[in-house]
Amino acid sequence: MKKSMFPRLWVRETKKYNIEGGYLIDGFPSVGFTSAIASESLMHTAQYELVGFVDSIDFPTVSVIKDGTPNYATRIFVNSDLKVGIFSSYLTINEPYHRPIAKMMLSWARKNKCALIVSSAPMNLPEGAESQVVAAGSTVDAREKIKYAGMTVLEHGTIPGIPGALLNEGMLHDQNVIVVLVNVGGNASPDFKSSVHLCMAVSKLLPGVSCDLTMMQKQAQIAEKEIRETEKETRALRDSMYG
Repeated sequence: MKKSMFPRLWVRETKKYNIEGGYLIDGFPSVGFTSAIASESLMHTAQYELVGFVDSIDFPTVSVIKDGTPNYATRIFVNSDLKVGIFSSYLTINEPYHRPIAKMMLSWARKNKCALIVSSAPMNLPEGAESQVVAAGSTVDAREKIKYAGMTVLEHGTIPGIPGALLNEGMLHDQNVIVVLVNVGGNASPDFKSSVHLCMAVSKLLPGVSCDLTMMQKQAQIAEKEIRETEKETRALRDSMYG
């Protein structure tokens, strides 16, 4: 039997929820850790409920212990009041898996009738643009949302990884996707400060989402430490599977 060229992914939902007309935040660390750290930090500023997991036979086998309870490394959280869903992952995803994971999130967003998907990507912004918040949009409507939030629309550039796949698929299917660009200034591994800046940008795009800077900085540092530890523990497994 011919093996599928894409990894086999499945979503296991454990609770009912309703975020129709709401938003999805991509927390996969496909290029750097900023999106993963930011999504973990955001969940500590409001009440998010665990509603499911994402798994694959191609993922490294690992259990992340949180408050004594075993968890899958990739989880789905929802805040029903804010109508926000977050895909939070401690796994660094290799390039062949970026497109199918993006398609999986787009499918989940369509099923739940989400109005917008928000992701992020590191980029070396031009000199003088450090103070700006730059973002790319998949549709005319998404680009208008960027302008309305007081951000600059990216006119020319290249966005890799899961965020790039989300933009392309969103463009094809007329689904609103916004990718916030995080200025890394030559640093290929953005730290928790970049995550705090991303959280502030997300709060401008999503109604009701707010950032407590003091709490955010503390949680971002904790999240970065946990994610990097999981990355270290799963590196050998991932290399043997993907190599």
